[in-house]
Amino acid sequence: MPLLPHPPYLPPFPFTSGHLQTIFPTACRPTPQTTPLAERITTPDGDFLDLDRHRCRNGSTDRLAVISHGLEGHARKKYPLGMARHLTNHGWDVICWSFRGCSGEPNRLPRFYHSGVTDDLHTVVTHGLTGGRYTTAALIGFSMGGNQTLKYLGEDPALVPPEVQAAVVFSVPCHLADAAAVMNGRKNRIYMRYFMKSLKEKIKQKAKLYPELFDLRGLDEVTTFEPFDNRYTAPLHGFRDAADYYQQSSCLPVLPQIGVATLIIQAMDDPFLAASCYPVRVAEASAHLHLEIPHFGGHVGFMGGWRDTVYWSEQRAEAFLRETAGLR
Repeated sequence: MPLLPHPPYLPPFPFTSGHLQTIFPTACRPTPQTTPLAERITTPDGDFLDLDRHRCRNGSTDRLAVISHGLEGHARKKYPLGMARHLTNHGWDVICWSFRGCSGEPNRLPRFYHSGVTDDLHTVVTHGLTGGRYTTAALIGFSMGGNQTLKYLGEDPALVPPEVQAAVVFSVPCHLADAAAVMNGRKNRIYMRYFMKSLKEKIKQKAKLYPELFDLRGLDEVTTFEPFDNRYTAPLHGFRDAADYYQQSSCLPVLPQIGVATLIIQAMDDPFLAASCYPVRVAEASAHLHLEIPHFGGHVGFMGGWRDTVYWSEQRAEAFLRETAGLR
């Protein structure tokens, strides 16, 4: 499918800065008001996942959207809540779920989450579809959650329930090794410190439960993703090392296998993404992938105007589901 033209998204000054778009929504956006219904489900391996259900504002519906957050996020971050609020106002029930260890309580098992996890997303999707209430489902993913979503759709399309008819993802690190290298740059040090502080705290929590599996010696000296992934993520989840983890977990190799209408939105000014994270040729060769590269938006930004309570990303996702994917 041809690369979609640059969308007419022009945020007000000074939000033409990718860094400001990345920081401002997290720091300054008012929390979107929703009424989530909390639920805990059991995974096939005996662990748990916490999720929130958001009901359609217009009564019952046969459409379900499942929203996956980004690295060190959770179901009640502002960006999944904003998306949930907008979709429930337009005819959807929504599930926002938290990755293992991201809902405020350490999980039971040693494993936690990483960029290539797809079994937990499958568990949430199939749980949401249980009972036959929904005839149509869509997946929404942000950043790491976008990578998980695309990998889920492409690695084993036959496993994806037939109700899943569309997906929209934003700010996806499609090539994890290159994205990790970009994040290690000087301009991204503030973000790296933020992520590493949170990730290291999770490791310390896990070490209290499984001291034999988590060696904390030298942890405070780990300052970037690659040594962290070499030391913890890769061995804990069956990868040889960080390079093997990045290679096996990147969604880029499986994009051609995706068989549902999928919109990938990558801002040109995203400070987290490498050039390889913009899969232009793959999208052009696919009958199902739609790629939009707006000039602005930062990383999971895509603000509206100063006083807009609905973000451009939320409007764009709903419009794609309604029009391009034919889910009216």
